[in-house]
Amino acid sequence: MNINPMAFVDNLYYMGVGMLCILIVMGIIIGVTVFLNWITNRK
Repeated sequence: MNINPMAFVDNLYYMGVGMLCILIVMGIIIGVTVFLNWITNRK
């Protein structure tokens, strides 16, 4: 088994972009949920 540390460093950019996209999608889901709760709970 050959371990190349630079391959990990080179892939940090792609891992960061993936984490950013996951956080954006979570934010959108939370935002839609809050908006729907605000719309449906008007009295």
